[in-house]
Amino acid sequence: MKSYTLIAPAKINLHLEILGIRPDNYHELVMVMQTVDLADRIEIRSLDTDNIILHCGHPKVPLDRANLAYRAAELMQQEFPDAFLEYGGVEITLHKHIPIAAGLAGGSGNAAAVLVGIDLLWELGLTQSDLQQLAAKLGSDVPFCISGGTSIATGRGEVVSPLPSLEGIYVVLGKYQSLEVSTPWAYAAYRREFEYEYALEPEGFADRSHRVHSGELVRAIAAKDAVKIGQRLYNDLEKVVLPTYPLVSQLIAEFQRHPNLGTMMSGSGPTVFSLASSQAQAETLYHQVRAAIPDPDLELFVTQFSDRGVRVI
Repeated sequence: MKSYTLIAPAKINLHLEILGIRPDNYHELVMVMQTVDLADRIEIRSLDTDNIILHCGHPKVPLDRANLAYRAAELMQQEFPDAFLEYGGVEITLHKHIPIAAGLAGGSGNAAAVLVGIDLLWELGLTQSDLQQLAAKLGSDVPFCISGGTSIATGRGEVVSPLPSLEGIYVVLGKYQSLEVSTPWAYAAYRREFEYEYALEPEGFADRSHRVHSGELVRAIAAKDAVKIGQRLYNDLEKVVLPTYPLVSQLIAEFQRHPNLGTMMSGSGPTVFSLASSQAQAETLYHQVRAAIPDPDLELFVTQFSDRGVRVI
């Protein structure tokens, strides 16, 4: 039986702006997304049956259709029935290193890895663009997870435009293991409180999106200016998550007490990240936050920006 092992990196949002409501009732977004080296490992192999079998040692990870990786395998079966008949089902094992329900696209990255893995197992020869079109059927972050690196994502998040790669920027991530923030809740809460600010027409979406494309954060990325990148971090969802989840707000404040390039919540949270100019600064920051908050429920990670999405090892 053929098998592949893939790496699925986490992502953080350097910019997350909610523009309004689309005709399909999803939010129109403009985001600057960045992969980091913290990653899950996914093993996938062919079966001589037509089953999808999913394994994971993490007790909170579902092993059925509630898992996006499982639905990715189902999607490939539906889209490529002849290959499915020829090659059979798949067995998938998830080795989780990315915190779950963390705003780091761990589940989306796993799904992206399954798409890539089945493309290889079934010898489909799909392009990156082909894979991203399939990924868009699964979730807003999945297309970005295919390509990774540094990108602007628009629409629901499924329209991905690459930006120049960033290297040498380190990141400290902090997430309370017992704390989870529902992404649907975060967007619904934002809509209730800030819908009056939404653009009402597609022209308004385009105008606000263009401001990000031509804005200071993107210029700082093009210049690879880590200091200015840290100064231009932005996340609309902080407006509703931080007042409701004081632990997240307190964690941001603790990071900000120590030297760093910029601190923000990633996605809908509750993970907080802080940028550093070197591994030494990141490790110092890690130890400073750990000393200030010795709570074993708080997970801390030192990682760095990555220029790749899902990859095969």
